Amino acid sequence: MGPVPNLPAEPDDDLDSYVGLDARTAEERARARGWSTVRTLPPGAIITMEYLRGRIDFEVDDGTVKRCWRG
Repeated sequence: MGPVPNLPAEPDDDLDSYVGLDARTAEERARARGWSTVRTLPPGAIITMEYLRGRIDFEVDDGTVKRCWRG
């Protein structure tokens, strides 16, 4: 059997705290809190739904974060 991967821990973060922020502020805050990947998407974007540990996703409309989720 192969070795167990050593996965990085995800930040213990309140995702609701990003809703209502402007996209730039949200991205800066997420990176400062330890998220390795920050993805900004427009409403209704077609995306793959694979889970990527350490990624935070923002749905941004008119420069404001409307929704936020992990991975």
